[in-house]
Amino acid sequence: MMSKIDRHGLAPRFWETKPMDKLTRPEWEALCDGCGKCCLNKLEDEDTGDVALTNVACRLLDNATCLCCNYGRRQQYVPECITLTYANVTDHLYWLPQTCAYRLVYEGKPLFAWHPLISGDPESVHQAGVSLRGRTVPEFDVDQDDWEDHIIEEPT
Repeated sequence: MMSKIDRHGLAPRFWETKPMDKLTRPEWEALCDGCGKCCLNKLEDEDTGDVALTNVACRLLDNATCLCCNYGRRQQYVPECITLTYANVTDHLYWLPQTCAYRLVYEGKPLFAWHPLISGDPESVHQAGVSLRGRTVPEFDVDQDDWEDHIIEEPT
């Protein structure tokens, strides 16, 4: 169960001084800002490859915290859940949110001021309006054929 993202005891601004492929597991996990966007179901146009974001959340996303309810065992319940690693990050850049720290660090861009690693406050992503807190619907409440009716713009 993931009740929070542990960012304690990490070197200051490690993502700026350490190559992404050398990050420890705790450093890698700390890059997650807790916005919940990667846990939304997406629609990909087979012809263009364009990806549309929906507000239909994975069954394990906690709408109040924007964290996975069972992070450590998520793939037992959601086999298609992706474990993002340095080895596969390039395969997923096309759908990762524009504000995602994994994308930003990979592209050599700075983290936003609201990112908890910068602000020191895990609530800052929510206060900035970037997260999906309170804006999702559970995937079991929406028929997959109706997901197009739930397409949203990415909060940035």
